Amino acid sequence: MKYYIVDAFTDRLFRGNPAGVCLLERELPDRVMQKIAYENNLAETAFLLKKEDTYSLRWFTPEAEMDLCGHATLATAFVVMNFVDPELTKIEFETQSGKLSVERAEDLYTMNFPSRMPLETAANPLLEDALGCKVLGTYLSRDLLVLTESEKAVENLRVDVDKLAAISKDISFAVIVTAKGSSCDFVSRFFAPNAGICEDPVTGSAHCTLIPFWSRRLGKNSMTAKQLSPRGGMLLCEDKGERVNISGKAVCYLEGDIMLLDLKD
Repeated sequence: MKYYIVDAFTDRLFRGNPAGVCLLERELPDRVMQKIAYENNLAETAFLLKKEDTYSLRWFTPEAEMDLCGHATLATAFVVMNFVDPELTKIEFETQSGKLSVERAEDLYTMNFPSRMPLETAANPLLEDALGCKVLGTYLSRDLLVLTESEKAVENLRVDVDKLAAISKDISFAVIVTAKGSSCDFVSRFFAPNAGICEDPVTGSAHCTLIPFWSRRLGKNSMTAKQLSPRGGMLLCEDKGERVNISGKAVCYLEGDIMLLDLKD
């Protein structure tokens, strides 16, 4: 099976977020895809299967299947448009989150995703200790969004992963920490310890929540965003009401083959 690793939301190797992309020639059992994702040990491995005129796309962390993943969708579009069908400038994927499209304009890839506006919720009093920052407010969609005071505070988080896992276990999939940016419109970091991801370098799906949140607070539809993980990444964002556009670049790190020789256990 053809396999790629693509660094998404960057134009430089070893930056952005690495995603595995598997090009399937036939259906694989879920347990096999989960084992491949565990073996790859990346935040996300995407599995793409062409069915007549459509593409089916699924995403797995090392621990579980995801309902939506941004960086692995961008990485998959990059692989298709550079290694499978270089004439293609737009692709549509069938996913658990409905139809997702990606358009290419030169080296920029724009994903059209559902908007997930969070609702304000009560803050856990232990959250500040788990994150090492002041909590100005908490908001919930799929993920728990935590607002803090500055870009510097987001950059200098002192996260206790075990405490954060305990706090978020029965509340949300992950925790997003965000603040108004000084070098861009807004910044964030993303932690999903209960899915085997201590910190995700750049998280496209988190921006389904961040974009409408910051669009309303800043009073603007088009924004620039940075995710301040050690690898870092840049995203161009647009609020389109019930949908959001998330744009970024990508670069291929690895092209190879996965040898599926024994699938008995």
